[in-house]
Amino acid sequence: MNLNALDLNLIKVFDALLRERSVTRAGEQIGLSQPAVSAALNRLRYILNDQLFVRRGNEMMPTPRAESLAEPLRAALREIERVFQSSRNFEPAELDRTFTLMGADFFSMLLMPFLAARIAVIAPRVSFRFLDSARGDVSRLLQDDEIDAALERPLEVSDWVSSTPLFHSPFAVIAADDNAAIRQAGIAEGEPLPIQLFCELPHVLRSIDGSMSGSTDEALRKIGRTRRVSLALPHFQAVALAVANGNYLAAVPRQFAVWAAKTLPLVIFEPPLPIAVPEVRMYWHARHDDEPPHRWVRNQILEAIEALGFLESVATEIVGA
Repeated sequence: MNLNALDLNLIKVFDALLRERSVTRAGEQIGLSQPAVSAALNRLRYILNDQLFVRRGNEMMPTPRAESLAEPLRAALREIERVFQSSRNFEPAELDRTFTLMGADFFSMLLMPFLAARIAVIAPRVSFRFLDSARGDVSRLLQDDEIDAALERPLEVSDWVSSTPLFHSPFAVIAADDNAAIRQAGIAEGEPLPIQLFCELPHVLRSIDGSMSGSTDEALRKIGRTRRVSLALPHFQAVALAVANGNYLAAVPRQFAVWAAKTLPLVIFEPPLPIAVPEVRMYWHARHDDEPPHRWVRNQILEAIEALGFLESVATEIVGA
């Protein structure tokens, strides 16, 4: 093979096709037209004497040869990027990059619109892509550079994954503002729900893996009680909608409860028992620890979370902390 026929743009096209499995989406990711991506793919096919990608339905599927080249070429791109970034000063206004984050819809609703608008002012060519927590294993996604960072509750991750705390996420209980059982019991908004009523009413649980129990159930077991989880849904917004339109309760992060109660007919109560307060963290691959753009965007996330007031919902203010 003649290495003189290769250039960096061809490798970037190859990497984008591996990620997106689409000529159009690959072009959008790296700023090339569809014809330009197709032309680059044809050059790669000629140089490597392999089809590399074959169409299956709406996707371009990699051949075994393409799959074998994926990680070595990504490693080479990362090294080239690191060399050039360390040799020049970093200016956010000049940064042209898409950052891919992952987390619950909690973040896509409460954080991302604010963060994107904030960064658009100082780095107008920076874009964001946000993936749902159910996408897969955080360590693998970070290793494969499919995500830049994950915003998650405490996880067991590989030792090469770096992390920093974002905020504590205490629980609050939401119910429809016309919940008949709560009205009949005379419980005012903001008060703790009686444990008996809490256990008798049906619950909605946010669950990305379909499990029907969570932190609330662990807390109840410690005092010899159980609740009835009648509905498990993968997104917090779906949980809030189900509660607003039914006879359900749901224990959700307080920051989300406050936001949801502004947009839906919901009221907020305190849990009737202590529930462990998780510390939400940001995870990223340690190879990006000192990379200026990555470090900058991590700091922007931290500043946005502080500006949104997430840090004000400290554990000491919550029953159950």
